[in-house]
Amino acid sequence: MTASRAPEPPRLRYPVVETARPSLWRRAVRIWEYRELLSSLTRKEVKVRYKDSILGFIWTLLNPLMYLVVFSLVFATFLRAAVPLYGLFLLSGLLCWTLFSTGTSAATASVTGNGSLVQKVWFPREILPLSAVGSALITFFFQLVVLVLALVVFQRAPEWEYLPLLVPALGVTLLWATALGVLLSALNVLYRDIQHLLELLMLAWFWLTPIVYQYDMVVDELVRRGLPEWIAMLNPFTPVVLVFQRVIYNPAHELGTEAQGYFDFMYRGMGWYVMWLTISGAVAALLLLVAVRVFGSIEADFGEEL
Repeated sequence: MTASRAPEPPRLRYPVVETARPSLWRRAVRIWEYRELLSSLTRKEVKVRYKDSILGFIWTLLNPLMYLVVFSLVFATFLRAAVPLYGLFLLSGLLCWTLFSTGTSAATASVTGNGSLVQKVWFPREILPLSAVGSALITFFFQLVVLVLALVVFQRAPEWEYLPLLVPALGVTLLWATALGVLLSALNVLYRDIQHLLELLMLAWFWLTPIVYQYDMVVDELVRRGLPEWIAMLNPFTPVVLVFQRVIYNPAHELGTEAQGYFDFMYRGMGWYVMWLTISGAVAALLLLVAVRVFGSIEADFGEEL
């Protein structure tokens, strides 16, 4: 009589928590395996933002609309700004900045803000900052509707030839938000002052980026001091803003060569924009690699620190 075999243990549906630090590829695979959770958390982030609000998502549209109306009135009427349709100029660069700053800030607080979830359930922790950036991306597309409507109202066409540049510019924006979000979300678990310090840094970064003022003002000041133009590109988000302004605001549509006094940068060739976008994206990609390593070295302590 043969001895009966012991029943095989049931296979686990979800991957086992790994004791060794997973590689970058393994982390990407785990995130893909938990893509449904990522999608659910992204939707939750959007819904929670407007929970118990009567207007709901309409608030998303009112924010850029208010910027458009107020800044157009203040700068065009009271301050006599030389930039035609200043509100549209501002909104062209402001939307991509809002995506970047909102995504980075929300991602920084994502792990500490979901402490109970982190302590009770295992899942790839990177999903938390990624869902925060995804939520900001959804909001960006809603706000983009206001900008498109503004183009229709002001009868202003974008620069169709340069329109494909918006795709890599948006990609670089998400890459920077993700890299900083992943890095700072881990550091914020150990040092809670990070999220407060980020608010000050983002405020300074905003004013150092040519969103409210023209990029040519920066270049003119550098030339006056005998400094090269590439110094202005030490701000890695400047190329992204310039692409959005070049494509969407497009002063050449109405003013032609008369606009060169204010927007010389908008008469650069496509290769100039591609070069600086590539450099900014490469730096962001390197930062993301560092961020993943830092995140991996700290995530084992999340449960204890939270």
